[in-house]
Parts: sequence; structure tokens; C-alpha cells
Amino acid sequence: MVYTFNWNLIGLKTISMFTNRSRAVRVLFNLSLLVTLSVTTWSATTNDELEGDIRQVHDPTIIKQGETYFVFSTRAGIAIRCSKDLIHWRLCGDVFAHLPEWAVKDVPGLRGLWAPDVSYFSGKFHLYYSVSTFGSNRSSIGLATNETLDVASEKYRWVDQGKVIGSNREDDWNAIDPNVAFDEHDQPWLAFGSFWGGIKLRKLDLVTGKLSSQDSNLYSLASRTSPGAIEAPTIIRKADYYYLFVSFDLCCRGKDSTYNIRVGRARRITGPYVDRSGKPMMDGGGTLVVAGGGRWAGPGHCAVLQEKDADRLVYHAYDTEWNGVPTLRISTIQWDAESWPTVSN
Repeated sequence: MVYTFNWNLIGLKTISMFTNRSRAVRVLFNLSLLVTLSVTTWSATTNDELEGDIRQVHDPTIIKQGETYFVFSTRAGIAIRCSKDLIHWRLCGDVFAHLPEWAVKDVPGLRGLWAPDVSYFSGKFHLYYSVSTFGSNRSSIGLATNETLDVASEKYRWVDQGKVIGSNREDDWNAIDPNVAFDEHDQPWLAFGSFWGGIKLRKLDLVTGKLSSQDSNLYSLASRTSPGAIEAPTIIRKADYYYLFVSFDLCCRGKDSTYNIRVGRARRITGPYVDRSGKPMMDGGGTLVVAGGGRWAGPGHCAVLQEKDADRLVYHAYDTEWNGVPTLRISTIQWDAESWPTVSN
């Protein structure tokens, strides 16, 4: 843990209390050390400090309840990891003990659930998850809800709400990689998509968490030409803009993965989104945020944790020193003078 101590908080008057300057320096150093040990603020980049159950994390999404952070990620029953400080992580369960019956019937050959997204609204935690098989757009997005993430609580119980939306072979879009975003009126929207026609958006009903009956439009947000390697949307609202983060290129190839994270922004949640150069994301635009390099290949499928002290990008990358194992990564987002995000992998 690294904490940058603000010496201005001490002030020159404190130093003047000591007749021996070296003694003053020693006292100030000890005070700085005390603050370092007692303050829970973590450093600007925690990636080098992450430890515990951080391997085999793919498609992470994150949320906080009370003093605990929860990361959900791809696994047969959706894995849950817990941390008090964003650094030390432990595997603390699964959402499902068995694959939902509706999902098994809906998508033949289903072996596991992918790419979850967790959010909180209407008094419940909402976990959206992907139901699909690799390379197919016969896919669905399901929903499970829970009143609490505290496993010790009597109220802890995941209730599957079934199917939210599905795509078939005749559709030019793929119903996986869900992400819930909120507009300026705190209304929830569901972004999703992988390859095919790219990233789509539907409005959700605030009460049910299912698709809104008041707005049935399927909005198109971003796309790329064939082979259309774009997926895993995440939308956040910050100041006057909505930011759409996506993953370009290919995942799931270990150290040979070419995933990279891109971003564009818009004044409205429905778009149009453009990158820093002004190129529309519907025309393949997207400003690079994180690319692979060195030890870490294929960074992608991100979520954004927005807190008062910082915004943090949570994603996976393939560790070339661990035979390409997908590994949890957390980086602080820096916003430049033009309000574009930058991150160090």
C-alpha cells in the first residue's frame, strides 16, 4: 500500500516547534509512517499488489456492499470473489449451484454461464448473465436477483428471474455480454452485444428489471466491419458525457489473445458515440484505453467502479508468465484535460 502524505497538512509552524531540525524530520517521518499504516487508501495502480484468488478470472464485474467489494466472473455457476480493500481477494462462492433449467432448454449444448453484470436498483441486486455457446448467436441474457450480498444474512438468496432477451440465427446481433447503465433520470438500460451487428441497447423496466414495454427500440451503439470483433460493452455516466467502453479483437486464446479496450462518448445514453478523433463508433471508431504488452496479453471485458476518490477499471488480462491464465486486473482511471480516460495496464 502506498499513501502520498501531504506535508502541507503539517505546516511550517509544526517544524518551528522543534529547535533541532533533524528531530523534527524524524517526528514528521514517523507521523507519515503512522498515516501510511492506518489509512486504507490504496495506490493509484494496484495491479502489482493484487493477491489471493485472482487467477481464472474472466469477464469481471464489480460492486460494493458495505465494506466489501464483490467481483462476479465467468464460471459454470458464476463465480463470486470478495475483498475488503480491492487488493486481497478470496473466492467466496457461486451464484448458481446448477445451470438454470430454462437456460439449458433455451440454448442446446450449454455448459456454463458467461460474462455477468451486477448492479443495484429498486432495492435489489441484479445479476444479468449470458447464456450461449462459443461462436453462436443463438443466445440469451438471464437475470437473477438478491436482496443482499452478505452470505451470512437470512435474506441472502439468489432468485432466478429467467430470460430477459434472446437472439437467434436470423438476428444480426448477439444477446450476450450484458451491462446495466443508468441515464440522467436513474433509469436502467441494458447494453449488450458481441460480433455480428455490434453493440446494442434496450431500455429496462425499473421495477421488474426486464425489458421496458414503453420503449421497444433496439438502439445500435457501436460496430466494426467483418469479422466484427467488438463486444463486452460498459457504459458509465460522468459529468456531461456517457462513456462506452468496449473490447476489440479476440479473447480466450491465452497468451495469444489480442483483446484491447476502447472507448467513445456521447451526450445521450442512446448515442451517437464518437472517439477522441470524432470517428463514430458505429463506423469502427474507438479510442485505445488499454492494450496488451509485456507480461499481460489481451486486456479486456472491463467494468468501471466509480467511487468518490477515484474511478477504477476492472478487467482481465492473460498472464504470459502463468501460461496465459486470465487474471484479475484493477487500474485507476486518469482523466485528461479533455475528459478522456487513460489507464496503465
